[in-house]
Amino acid sequence: MPVPVCPRCALPLTGEIAAELRAVGTALAAVDAERGRLLGRRAQLLAAARPVAYPPPPPGWGPRPGPAAGPFAVPFARPVAGPVRETSPPSAQNLLLSLGGALLAVAVTAFTVVNWGQLGIGGRSAVLGALTLTALAVPALLLRRALSATAEVIACLGLVLLLLDAYAVRRVSAELGEIHALVYTAGCLAVVSALWAGYGLLLRGRLVLPAPVALVLAQLPLPLWAWAHSSVRGFAAAVLLAAASDAALAVTAPGRRLPRGLRTTGAVAGTVSGLLGLAAALWLSLDAASTGAALQACGLLLAGAAVALTAAHRLPAAAPVHPVPVAGTPPLSAPVTRHPAAALLAALAALVTIAGTGGVVRTWVADDWVVPGYLGCAVAVLALAAALRGGSRGATADGVATGASAAHLLAALWAVPALAVTCFGPLSWVGSIWSGAPHSAHDALTPHGLRVAPPSMVVVAGLLALVLTATALRRPAWRVPGPAAVVCGAVTVAALPAAAGATYPVALSLRLALAVALLAAAVAVRVPLLSRTALIAGTATAGTAVAWGLAGRTATFAVLGVLLAAFAGTAAVRGDIVRRTVGAVGTVACATGPAWAGPAAAGHPSQVAAFLVLAVGATAVLSAAPSGWPRQALESAGWVAAALAVVLAVPDAPALALVLAAAGVLAAALALRQDRRQAVYAAGALTAAASWVRLAASGVTTPEAYTLSLTAAGLLVGWLRRRRDPAASSWSSYGPGLAATLLPSLVTAWGDAHWQRPLLLGAGALAVTLLGARHRLRAPLLLGGAVLVLLALHELAPYVVQVVGAAPRWLPLAVAGLLLLALGTTYERRLRDVRRVREVIGRMR
Repeated sequence: MPVPVCPRCALPLTGEIAAELRAVGTALAAVDAERGRLLGRRAQLLAAARPVAYPPPPPGWGPRPGPAAGPFAVPFARPVAGPVRETSPPSAQNLLLSLGGALLAVAVTAFTVVNWGQLGIGGRSAVLGALTLTALAVPALLLRRALSATAEVIACLGLVLLLLDAYAVRRVSAELGEIHALVYTAGCLAVVSALWAGYGLLLRGRLVLPAPVALVLAQLPLPLWAWAHSSVRGFAAAVLLAAASDAALAVTAPGRRLPRGLRTTGAVAGTVSGLLGLAAALWLSLDAASTGAALQACGLLLAGAAVALTAAHRLPAAAPVHPVPVAGTPPLSAPVTRHPAAALLAALAALVTIAGTGGVVRTWVADDWVVPGYLGCAVAVLALAAALRGGSRGATADGVATGASAAHLLAALWAVPALAVTCFGPLSWVGSIWSGAPHSAHDALTPHGLRVAPPSMVVVAGLLALVLTATALRRPAWRVPGPAAVVCGAVTVAALPAAAGATYPVALSLRLALAVALLAAAVAVRVPLLSRTALIAGTATAGTAVAWGLAGRTATFAVLGVLLAAFAGTAAVRGDIVRRTVGAVGTVACATGPAWAGPAAAGHPSQVAAFLVLAVGATAVLSAAPSGWPRQALESAGWVAAALAVVLAVPDAPALALVLAAAGVLAAALALRQDRRQAVYAAGALTAAASWVRLAASGVTTPEAYTLSLTAAGLLVGWLRRRRDPAASSWSSYGPGLAATLLPSLVTAWGDAHWQRPLLLGAGALAVTLLGARHRLRAPLLLGGAVLVLLALHELAPYVVQVVGAAPRWLPLAVAGLLLLALGTTYERRLRDVRRVREVIGRMR
């Protein structure tokens, strides 16, 4: 019997699956019904909680009433399709009311300013009084009818009328017209602010705008009054006083009832007023010509800092995000965090305090010591922040520390250029080697057009080093203060002799001792970041010490000797591979220096120094494996020294040949090691270059004298390779060696008018060809055969030309035709012969 099915969805209507699907659909319909009921209740609660009645949501939202057609259809709550509205009814209403109020305000202002003179005294008073009283009374009636938005607009129109009343009174009264415009404006704004605040209280706070607007108007009277009296100090004090009042209002306890928007308005107004007042006070501090004026500006700045610091400390905590508890587990408590603006306010307070106190110090010191004076104040503020850290004041103390750190950074940026010149200025002596040691460290820099850092900048670097050291000891987890302290300390010691006017030997000795101390610290310190920083600073200081030592011969050898021992000790101690690598390279460099400078000091030419430098490089290369030092770094430094030796020997060709030969022997000795077999190629190249240089110095121009040695070495290497690997190709084994002689000799023989060279080259090529055929080697066979063919063509070319010139013109054409006929008649056989030759050559190695 067939199972009945649904005519629409073709699903069975009976059975276990159909029953379960029907039960699931019923359960989902019940869930949708419950969701619709909860959404309706939520809308009722929101409507009861809002003070302003909003229209109900548009129709079409909510669960569909009942299941769709079909026994297994499931209802879902979704909106019914309809036109999408670009604006909601409340926003459109507010926009229309705002536009209407603005137009009314413009109309009233135009009437008052333009048409005021057409009415008498009574008419003017009646019109303005009636309009003002009406605009102030209408909002109360509108609030009774729950028209809050309209009441807000009419109330704003009343505020505009109040301001116009004040303007009209000044125009009418002759006595008031004699008062300064800013003073009269300040008084009017104070009165209007008080009236408007009272008006908001009279309406029991049912309007949102009166309280914030009254607060904004209250900011203006005192600053305008002070500005009218041309007093920048009074203006700054008035603005800071207003900012303090706003801050007190903004950080009031959250539980205290305040008119809506008043706390936010106070925060914004206080921020603007405070920044304006601090800017004015800062200008007074920087412009102060006496200690008294600086103290007055400092008082204003400290007052602003106190307001900012108090506000930062009293700001409410940020609203925590409560995590959703998991079923069966106790509820989780969200951490309470400080307000995000607290750190900014605390940092601003720190900067303002430093600016105020530093402004006082500025009037006591010379121009060069102004920045160190500000930095000293920053150090004191940072110490105060460290003392305040802990408990509920931790976030505020961190903000203060951030502001003080910003002041430290500014001081460092001020001192960096001159300190960098002082530290790296000795590098300028590279172009003035052994030109004579100067008398003082200052004289060692100024002749090269360098500006020496004054003592004030050295003091800045020293203070930064002390502060960073204290921070690193107090916060070991922080990664930046420790390396920065090492760098600042090194800069301080390096720049101190030149700034203090020390003699040249003292300055050089101090810099050399600093380099040794930094290298020793790189070995002793176990913290990798600090060790690497000390290593970099020590290497840079060592380079400047060597450059500065080039001023005199004795100083050069003394500096290189001390640094040789220091770098050797750095590389010898086990541990960090980077430190040992730098130590190995530094050791080879410092050993190369005396080897180069010694013969120069004795008056010998550079080729004499080349052999000593090569000896240093050979020692480094050969001692890399058994010494336990970083092998790769030591070998690389040794080869660099060998390259320097080659450069030094260039002026003398015989010496250059000898140096190249010695370098080739060094490479051959290195190739004896199992892991350096490839050095044999370098040995061959260096040996060949040595022979070429020697031959060129002797005036030899025959190319075979240059190439036969390469051919012999190449054939020997190829023979040894094929002994180890019989399957190796003859092209890679013998091809390079044979081509090294055959090809240059062929090019030379092609233009040689004598018979000896072609005869000898032909004999050699024939021998190579026969050996290739005998041992079935492709490279000798093809290279020798090609050279033989080209030589034969070269030798027969004159006779061919002579025969062709004597023969009739038709003879070459007839010979070519007969040749083509012969090839055509025996094409198949010739093709088989070509294939057979190709197969024979293909079987060769």
